[in-house]
Amino acid sequence: MLYEGKAFFLSRENNTLELRFDSLDGKVNVFNATALAELKQAIDAAEAQTGVDGLILSSGKSVFVAGADITEFLTYFKEPDEKLQALLDNANSLFNRIEDLPFPTVAAINGEAQGGGFEYCLACDFRVAGKGARMGLPEVKLGIMPGWGGSVRLSRLIGVDNAVEWMCTGASKKAAAALADGAIDAVVADDALIASAQSIIDQCKAGKLDNVDRRAIKKGPLTLPPMELTMALESAKGVVGAKAGPHYPSPMTIINTIAKHADKSRDDALLVESASFIKLAKTDVAESLVGIFLKDQGLKRISRKHAKAARKVDQSAVLGAGIMGGGVAYQSASNGVPIVMKDIRQEALDDGLEEAGKLLKKQMQRGKLKPEGMADILNAIQPALSYGEFDGVDLVVEAVVENPKIKAAVLAEVEQQVTDDTIITTNTSTISVNLLSDALKRPENFCGMHFFNPVHRMPLVEVIRSKDSSDVAIATTVAYALALRKTPIVVNDCPGFLVNRILFAYFTGFSKLISDGADFVAVDKALEKFGWPMGPAYLLDVVGMDTAKHASAVMAEGFPDRMSSDGDTIIDALYKAERLGQKNGKGFYQYIIDRKGKPKKTPDETVAPLIQSVQKSAKDFTDEEILDRLMIPLCIESARCVEDNIVDSVAEADMGLVYGIGFPPFRGGALHYVDKMGLAEFCKRADALSSLGPLYAPTDKMRDMATKGIGFYSGDKA
Repeated sequence: MLYEGKAFFLSRENNTLELRFDSLDGKVNVFNATALAELKQAIDAAEAQTGVDGLILSSGKSVFVAGADITEFLTYFKEPDEKLQALLDNANSLFNRIEDLPFPTVAAINGEAQGGGFEYCLACDFRVAGKGARMGLPEVKLGIMPGWGGSVRLSRLIGVDNAVEWMCTGASKKAAAALADGAIDAVVADDALIASAQSIIDQCKAGKLDNVDRRAIKKGPLTLPPMELTMALESAKGVVGAKAGPHYPSPMTIINTIAKHADKSRDDALLVESASFIKLAKTDVAESLVGIFLKDQGLKRISRKHAKAARKVDQSAVLGAGIMGGGVAYQSASNGVPIVMKDIRQEALDDGLEEAGKLLKKQMQRGKLKPEGMADILNAIQPALSYGEFDGVDLVVEAVVENPKIKAAVLAEVEQQVTDDTIITTNTSTISVNLLSDALKRPENFCGMHFFNPVHRMPLVEVIRSKDSSDVAIATTVAYALALRKTPIVVNDCPGFLVNRILFAYFTGFSKLISDGADFVAVDKALEKFGWPMGPAYLLDVVGMDTAKHASAVMAEGFPDRMSSDGDTIIDALYKAERLGQKNGKGFYQYIIDRKGKPKKTPDETVAPLIQSVQKSAKDFTDEEILDRLMIPLCIESARCVEDNIVDSVAEADMGLVYGIGFPPFRGGALHYVDKMGLAEFCKRADALSSLGPLYAPTDKMRDMATKGIGFYSGDKA
């Protein structure tokens, strides 16, 4: 062994060096300060060798390199530019030294090579990957960009168009796709990686491959003629700019950075890249998105901890073949858990299977599924009109109509048809799971499992603990949600649970604002400008006015001081007029089905009399006034959910809103948003609206935190 550390190990066999990354401190390899320091020492040792034919970079883990240690990196984001520049310079100098070694270098990539891990590979002359390997530069998802040579080397290696697509989407590429783009040179079986890398070194020695020419391409300027380069970059700006929008600066910065370093050699180009990286790292967007990433990692750890006591779910069942039940069936079968889909009507079962078929066809059209895979998934959904197939069911999801009496009756009925160990869950969005558990003989086997619509797209599942739910019931439900590739958050019972309780505080603020004369179109535009995927009027049309009216009544009963109304709200008015939203083609807006079969929102002047019926007079509001009227109730209710122990942590409350209703990720979550504003300023704004009632009253704890100058993420429960 030529060098042996805690992360890197350099060995020599005949005339080939192998630099193995095999961190003793964790399950995966990540670049942290220790690893970078050891990499320098290992390179020192490699440079001291003579008679070397080549160097192979390998990994001793199932993951090649997961990337940089973002928790360590985040501390540098807050440091002066000079300190962050020094960190980038250090990593770049190490990768440059690998690129400048006087012999061929080959990366043998197994598992994942992401971010800094793939930039490490790009420093090599050649790259071979295992068939199951994936690689990418996902920094854009954190609001930053590659900072260790990724934008420089990849653009020269695979061309501007491909490099922009890799970096601006942050997509993780399978080995075959990376090979097609030219980012790697071969795809082989994992157990043939070292042999394949050795073969490349042998071919270089024999003069069959030229590593010097390969190296020169990455170290020189882009070779694309100026006019073609300009056209490629301008075209990319149009496409990327439209998708990224104004709130995410990273994608456009990546394109502009490539433009700036296109005519430069490697060392000068790296300085351009570093300057852009530092600028992005200092933005609130980067801070928020890195925070979202870390919170997501935290949720995964919490979920794995919950799931330790889980019973295995080999067979599940869903009661009700409606939109929600059909979605659950599709999601379960698609992820390898066979499911029985029961309904009392054959027509409903047919519709449920048809919906699953549509979703699977879309997967096939995108190249993500083969015909035989579609058949296997459909065969894993077993339609049933009776309970005859329920003997082997491990977990049931009840997804019938949102009516407490009907749900209670169905739950009691299914309990008689399953084993004593079967976990029974209810997919309710508002009904108390404590109330529903009273209908069961084995309430310890029962909890809530609230999916969000559409099931195949929405990542969140609320797992709702009733007063009698056992740890095993919660654990098994969490494990099932994870198996369905969802993000579960365990919450306690209350009207609306976590997400809908907070959402309807927001909707209540919206209804009050409309009653005070606001234009709903202006309100939607203000919230979309803030970063929401859609404004509250549009969102209510998507939710459905019938659903919103039912949920509003539940919230008004549960929180009468904050969420009740003296008279009809705009939701009541639209419901009475049978304007239910997208489900019947008219709500605040009207909807026309486009060529793709999707409802397209268009203005509808006929809604004006209904709006006027709940208003004394029309009134103009500024965007800031609109935001305060809606965001303050949402943020206060989020804080209340933490204080009331509906959810265990501030991070879970914030992530519930990001994953459940699309709270703008670049703002980091509702309570992170309050922290950025400052609790003192937030309370000041809320107090300016105190005449609107308790919905706008910060809690005593919030006021105490404001006085002490602390925030939610510096408090006890962050």
